[in-house]
Amino acid sequence: MCGIVGYLGQRDGRAVVLDGLRRLEYRGYDSAGIAVVANGAVDYRKKAGKIANLAADLDAHPLPVTGTAIGHTRWATHGAPTDANSHPHVAKRAAVVHNGIIENFTVLRAELEREGAVFSSDTDSEVAVHLLERELVAGSGLVQGMRAVVAQLEGAFTLVAIDAEDPDRIVAARRNSPLVVGVGEGEYFLASDVAAFIEHTRDAIELGQDQVVELTPEGVSVTGFDGGPAETREFRIDWDLEAAQKQGFDWYMRKEIFEQPKAVADTLLGRLNQHGELMLDELHISPELLRRVNKIVIVACGTAFYAGLVAKYAIEHWTRIPCEVELASEFRYRDPIIDPATLVVTISQSGETADTLMAIRHAREQQAKVIAICNTNGATIPRESDAVIYTHAGPEIGVASTKGFTTQVVACYLLGLYLAQVRGMKYGDEIAAILAELETMPRLMQEVLDNQAPVLELAAELKDAPSVLFLGRHVGYPVALEGALKLKELAYIHAEGFAAGELKHGPIALVSQGLPMFVVVPPRGRDQLRDKVISNIAEVRARGARTIVLAEAGDDEARANADTFIELPKVSTLLQPLVATVPLQLFACELATLLGHDVDQPRNLAKSVTVE
Repeated sequence: MCGIVGYLGQRDGRAVVLDGLRRLEYRGYDSAGIAVVANGAVDYRKKAGKIANLAADLDAHPLPVTGTAIGHTRWATHGAPTDANSHPHVAKRAAVVHNGIIENFTVLRAELEREGAVFSSDTDSEVAVHLLERELVAGSGLVQGMRAVVAQLEGAFTLVAIDAEDPDRIVAARRNSPLVVGVGEGEYFLASDVAAFIEHTRDAIELGQDQVVELTPEGVSVTGFDGGPAETREFRIDWDLEAAQKQGFDWYMRKEIFEQPKAVADTLLGRLNQHGELMLDELHISPELLRRVNKIVIVACGTAFYAGLVAKYAIEHWTRIPCEVELASEFRYRDPIIDPATLVVTISQSGETADTLMAIRHAREQQAKVIAICNTNGATIPRESDAVIYTHAGPEIGVASTKGFTTQVVACYLLGLYLAQVRGMKYGDEIAAILAELETMPRLMQEVLDNQAPVLELAAELKDAPSVLFLGRHVGYPVALEGALKLKELAYIHAEGFAAGELKHGPIALVSQGLPMFVVVPPRGRDQLRDKVISNIAEVRARGARTIVLAEAGDDEARANADTFIELPKVSTLLQPLVATVPLQLFACELATLLGHDVDQPRNLAKSVTVE
């Protein structure tokens, strides 16, 4: 949600920033703009709509060539997506781009207007540039001016600023909003995401909370909001530009669906020591503390929440620890019961999800230990947690999460098995057997992908369906919820997921002639569950539903009750989500494509929700 790019160096800053903004398009945006310092002045262009609109305006009205430039893609919060409300916001000397929400902007705006400031937008962001302009006119430098500005702001923000009278300097500040520094040979980058500058450098600096960063030709300086020394961490980005490109696929999302076997394999890689014991190197919480845990609370949003629902079944089964799954947006507002014996597990692909971050802070205030499951090295959520399990999915550009989901599920499995190991709830050979089956998942997921033709044909047949329902039981229930979410996100049609056992408690009233119903059937190893789901299929089929049944190979009874049968590899019940989710992802992607929608950037959605 929103994207920031800054450049200081010898290249054409306009081109570097524009290319960086294009690589951040996946985050979701409704306008874009660029500002530069050249010839003793700030010049800028900004346009509502796609970056193509901005590029066309730059072609028609070029900015001066300069090595100092900042840019922004905006997701509207205060003020409609218009040219005037787009970023950068500019005063006489200063230009600022802003991610986040300034909660006290109404009071600040009224104060500035009394002093004679003239506002040209409806945004909260514009107060920042007028505050900075006031400081610069009063004689402060750009760094001191930024510190004075952030001292007056309430809310979440990343601010990046330039000054017409200080052309070789860019200054930024962050609080509760992502920002990373890229370090090249005599050149420097600022961005919300390393994808913006990965073409130019893989060396990066992780910024902490409440820090100000200054870029000059001499290097990078990072201090606290109070001007004191600040701790940073240098890291090297372990994926390249090619990984963030489509590689022949029509959509990033489709490419990422097909990357899942490798992503799952990478997440599993190197988890055993020489003694065959499960090791989670990033999990810097002592076994003694983990043995004292008497409750686990998983906190997440959206697709990550459904990964947490899958995890609940596995963790409780393997560890016998009570496990709750909470929506991060509700967690801290309902006065949850957590204490030092509670283990809070947060799941976030980006590591910047605002609701989840606030939940972490609330949990730590209650003295609970927090483990983050995250795909992004250096993000805020793992940094503010006590420990982290990194997934190794690589960049996920498509807004609708695919490999993010499956690798989060795998990371949760690893956590559950590790807890079972340190608490003595599973023998070593039992854990080894489960890990051995987990290691077959990439091959089995590839089998599902290789057999995608029936799913694509089904999407063509159902492209005019106004509504689709999904049923599942046990771990198939969160798979049904995730399948429905993907369809809502991408195809913009009514889709709902239900627990199959709840069918007669209301949802069966939705069944009508020809209504498509996906049903996830448990493997035959759980016959009691499976038999009940088979009965559910018969119930809805008798009422005219078109049944699309996902069941393991060789399940002839399930096949006999299916109008369309989607064959899954034979796996254990708890691991079935890793193969059952893939056809639902393919279906949603293909249906949205046939409907002419932008699969990678669905309307109204952003990849990373960085404000509450």
